[in-house]
Amino acid sequence: MNDERLGELTKALGHPVRVRILKTLMSAGCCVGDLVDQIPLAQSTISQHLRVLKDAGLVMGTVDGPRRCYCTNPAVLQELAAAITSLVPETDPCASTSTCPPQT
Repeated sequence: MNDERLGELTKALGHPVRVRILKTLMSAGCCVGDLVDQIPLAQSTISQHLRVLKDAGLVMGTVDGPRRCYCTNPAVLQELAAAITSLVPETDPCASTSTCPPQT
């Protein structure tokens, strides 16, 4: 995953409501009305946050008559997890140099 894509995904997760929506959808896909029941925000607010998550590819949606239902996109979430894991160094780069400030 390139840096631009990683930035796009982390930006989409940059709001606590979107993180909560994603966590809710990870346990079970659901429709907007169900999310509104679980997250005390207006339907329009939930829908706006879902649009950001969908545009980033983190969630997928389907239309079932008047209902819009969403679920997570496992492939993108696995890709995101791998990219974040790659940011963690195997060893502490400051452990062998005296130029880094002490860790607190």
